[in-house]
Amino acid sequence: MQKNTTKHREWSYSAVLYEMNIRQLTPQGTLRAAEQKLESLRELGIDAIWLMPIYPIGEEGRKGSLGSYYSIRDYKAVNPEFGEMADLDSFVKRAHSLGMKVLLDWVANHTARDAKWLKTKPADWYEREEDGSAKVPWDWTDTAKLNYANRDVWRGQIEAMRFWVEQHDIDGFRCDMAMLVPIEFWQEASAVLHAIKPDIFMLAEAEELNLFDRAFDMGYAWEIHHMMCDIAHGERRVWDLRNTMYADREKYPSSAMRMMFTSNHDENSWSGSEFYRFGPALEVMTALTFVWEAAMPLIYTGQEIGYDHTFAFFDRDPIKQYEFNEHTEIYRKLIALKHSQAALQAGERGGRTIEIENNAKDCMMTFVREVEGSRVVAIMNLSPYTIHASFNNGIYAGEYTNAMTGERCILPLHLEQDIEPWGYTLLYK
Repeated sequence: MQKNTTKHREWSYSAVLYEMNIRQLTPQGTLRAAEQKLESLRELGIDAIWLMPIYPIGEEGRKGSLGSYYSIRDYKAVNPEFGEMADLDSFVKRAHSLGMKVLLDWVANHTARDAKWLKTKPADWYEREEDGSAKVPWDWTDTAKLNYANRDVWRGQIEAMRFWVEQHDIDGFRCDMAMLVPIEFWQEASAVLHAIKPDIFMLAEAEELNLFDRAFDMGYAWEIHHMMCDIAHGERRVWDLRNTMYADREKYPSSAMRMMFTSNHDENSWSGSEFYRFGPALEVMTALTFVWEAAMPLIYTGQEIGYDHTFAFFDRDPIKQYEFNEHTEIYRKLIALKHSQAALQAGERGGRTIEIENNAKDCMMTFVREVEGSRVVAIMNLSPYTIHASFNNGIYAGEYTNAMTGERCILPLHLEQDIEPWGYTLLYK
């Protein structure tokens, strides 16, 4: 296990994060309209909003009618599609008044191909082809690769990040493809930002181990997510998930937070909605993201109302009817459990997973997470089969509250019962 090098923000340990796709959340697709959703999201229990990139989008090589959020023309401006700087300030102020944090999406690896920097900065701010044109990273033909061999690029990036913290009171950054940029840059940026605002929170869209060394609070749990999808499709079994949990304990520092999710903008737009990817396994897999060791759960735009749709990425494709419903209530109960039980805190604060041995370990996970004064028991059938479960609960037997029904119940010393496909029970005391 790596050495602990990060102390997290106090608000983050029990937090639930919401990724906001401004373009699709409302019919207007603006920051002003999105601001009107903040109160209901806070009432649901959301603690922090991650805004997809709010910056002007490049026109050269633009994809679709409106272009990619991640093709940025100017790091210090607001996309006119979403409104003006005053609209962002109003959004942040309203979020803060409700007790929510706001994270901006930050794209450090590349800019648009007609970015302001391409016109105003020296040529060596970008990696260049033999003909002098800016290199295209991967197959992202609407972008230009920045040159991190040039320390002026580091200074330019950090100065732009400071702008949002110092002048617009932003609380942190979700950093796109963080593993493509030198870790030393992120360490320097994190130190500068924390000196300005100690409460800054840093999320990496990556899961490399070195990112937790004085740079990021949290990374993605991509490997676990894809494993969950494979289990839902019958391509893998629960053994793999369990083994990954134990392996991660040895790989990552105990303070490392992992972002767990059943969807985000990448998965939704390129792999289909969570309903398509998980099918009947969706609810139990959603619950798993709330009780997984060291994790902070993510809710993506539309998930809170069960919106079964793959959003167009480069065009307007707004949610047609936005109303809280039975899907909202499932999230409300899971969020309440996350908030109320210290055992489910992320990072080093939460209880480690203690397995309860069961008779179907290729299909079921039965476990306890516990810290002083808080205990959560999870009984999860992660398979499409009815399982005749039989296991002893030992010292964990006793009286509990069912998190999803609110009913008091007894967890017996020996449990023997049929558990339906993809069925689950979450108990707390």
